[in-house]
Amino acid sequence: MFRRLFWVMLALAVPVVGASMMFGDLLGYTVPDALSWVSPLGGTIMFFWGGRPFLTGAVTEIRARRPGMMLLIALAITVAFVASWGATLGLLAHDLDFWWELALLIVIMLLGHWIEMRSLGRASSALESLAALLPDQAERLGEDGAAATVAVGDLHAGDLVVVRPGGRVPADGTVETGTADVDESMITGESTPVRRAPGDKVVAGTVTTDSALRVRITAVGDDTALAGIQRLVAEAQNSTSRAQVLADRAAALLFWFASISAILTATVWLLLGEPESAISRTITVLVIACPHALGLAIPLVIAIATERAARGGVLITDRRALEAMRTVDAVLFDKTGTLTRGEPAVVEATGADGTTEDRVIALAAAVEADSEHPLGRAIVTAATDRGLTVPVASDFAARNGGVTATVDGATVSVGGPGMLAEHRLTALPATDPWAEQGSTVLHIVRNGQIVGAVALADETRPESARAVAALHERGIHVAMITGDAEPVARTVAAHLGIDEVFAGVLPRDKGAKVQALQDAGRTVAMVGDGVNDAPALARADVGIAIGAGTDVAIASAGVVLASDDPRSVLSVIELSKATYRKMIQNLTWAAGYNIIAVPLAAGILARWNITLPMEVGALLMSASTVVVALNAQLLRRLDLRPDTISPATAPSPR
Repeated sequence: MFRRLFWVMLALAVPVVGASMMFGDLLGYTVPDALSWVSPLGGTIMFFWGGRPFLTGAVTEIRARRPGMMLLIALAITVAFVASWGATLGLLAHDLDFWWELALLIVIMLLGHWIEMRSLGRASSALESLAALLPDQAERLGEDGAAATVAVGDLHAGDLVVVRPGGRVPADGTVETGTADVDESMITGESTPVRRAPGDKVVAGTVTTDSALRVRITAVGDDTALAGIQRLVAEAQNSTSRAQVLADRAAALLFWFASISAILTATVWLLLGEPESAISRTITVLVIACPHALGLAIPLVIAIATERAARGGVLITDRRALEAMRTVDAVLFDKTGTLTRGEPAVVEATGADGTTEDRVIALAAAVEADSEHPLGRAIVTAATDRGLTVPVASDFAARNGGVTATVDGATVSVGGPGMLAEHRLTALPATDPWAEQGSTVLHIVRNGQIVGAVALADETRPESARAVAALHERGIHVAMITGDAEPVARTVAAHLGIDEVFAGVLPRDKGAKVQALQDAGRTVAMVGDGVNDAPALARADVGIAIGAGTDVAIASAGVVLASDDPRSVLSVIELSKATYRKMIQNLTWAAGYNIIAVPLAAGILARWNITLPMEVGALLMSASTVVVALNAQLLRRLDLRPDTISPATAPSPR
């Protein structure tokens, strides 16, 4: 609307300005009498048509008893309109003909609002971008296996769909057949495709890069993860921060500042016997004091920050959490599922009687190939990751304390202490430290003799150590909380370089540990992903739910990380600092500009021939808006990728 109005009013302003007698006098030409009514008629059209957004906005502010930007603009153009008609009809001095200034004022104001709306529209494009991730159609397989193209809105939970190479997943689901690298960057911010195989979950909007998948739909419409992200972004963009409240109060104060300044300006210049100066300078004061830049200073920065965060896999559900993150000096991580993967993995292996580690793992994987136990799957995964050749096993059976199968003609068993007792064997001495550290130890026995052992534990994420190191570089205290036993917690903490450990903590006591850190004078960010983390997330100064955290955890958090990379916490800190810096820069410019410009517009230095004409004041006001908008746009240069931020400090826009 503002764009269209701007171009129409600009076209009308050309004859209005050109036919203005005062403008002709300034440039040294005479306006023919036949054109004397062009400026009044064109100016009137511009006042009621181009000025309508400001006039109706002023009425709204008056009714709400919240004076602000629109009321100031309306006052300025109304004063110019009335004065110009008075001069045209001979009721006021000819020198008070301000048609050309009225036209320029409306054009400049429309330009400023167009720039503002365009900037806010770009900042709010995160929602549109997220919605655009969904394809319009999907290939649904019928009971006979035939594929039919249907609208995504017609899909239901339980449907089986085909996702072709390069195609987008139409709804949340589970891979039924096929294996493919899936680009999840639009959801998690991670640039590297993730391998998805049967049984793995896939999210609506993600892209299969190399091969086709058959996906069983589990959630559609508002129940999908993408829809949840859209809701979080919308809530964040609609929430009000402390800085926004401050900016709103400043805009209201500026109204009174401008109004009082205008009254004083008019009074002083009238007492000095210069009515033309009184009207001209009063209009200039009202124009220059419009809280246009001030009103844009905070909303635009927050909107861009929220959108930038969403594109980087950081979802801000509460703007106050984003503001507070820059002051955090302690980060408390939940261990399981946050610093660790939350599932067992082979962390150690040893062989006996000359048996190699790889041979031990291959034998164990052969026995566990048909096992559904998490420990068995972890051993099979370890063999696959090492590229080992796993022999074929037969006669699989589960027994007390372990599993047994026939491998290469030998009876091979894999199990814990119960299995060793059954074979009347003792554990290998090399496994004693593993047990002390809290690892699960499984021995491999072939034909009654121990050939080796493996240790399984909740594997730490490879990114966790880098996250801790990067936090330490910023002088942030890092703590870990877990319900695990002290030995397990100490081992993980020592491996990652964590400063403080809370071990053996029951879910109901996690909030108390957060409070203990706060009582020590620290500003605490709690990072967790489970139901038992919800009280601690709510208690912390900033609650951060990581990865595919539960709904309860997300509801208790002010920040949600779409990925499970703990380094994303650094992204939030850098974004918070950059956002705060931009808000302060914009507020300083907007407020400082008005404090300096208003006295000049009032003519306080007129005796020294230093004045600020109304048209210049309008141009400067619009320029102020442009400066604030461009400064906020610099946030788009902030790189929030974990690989960039950790371990070195990420570059920030200046």
